[in-house]
Amino acid sequence: QVHVEESGGGLVQPGGSLNLSCVFSGAMYRMGWYRQAPGKQRELVATRDEFGIAIYADSVKGRFTVSKASDKNIVYLQMNNLTPEDTAVYYCNAPPGYREYEGGKGTQVTVSS
Repeated sequence: QVHVEESGGGLVQPGGSLNLSCVFSGAMYRMGWYRQAPGKQRELVATRDEFGIAIYADSVKGRFTVSKASDKNIVYLQMNNLTPEDTAVYYCNAPPGYREYEGGKGTQVTVSS
């Protein structure tokens, strides 16, 4: 079973950047990044499959990038040009349709001036 743990969140000004990390253990071939803002449903932000192909939600396309460290069990979510609408708790987990990974309490991202 894959276990995940997110980190890297924080407070950033509009237009700023953050790089979130998802440390995983176990045999992981695909990863999804999700976010949940207060009072809203969890939203799929991006996925990365076993071939390294990433797909992004329209709301983050061109600003967010998913990558995997070549020599570590870490998947990153680089977030640029952040806006207040990106404020949420960010989670990493299996993409939709796949068995969920364990752990993952999320990391808070707050975009505010």
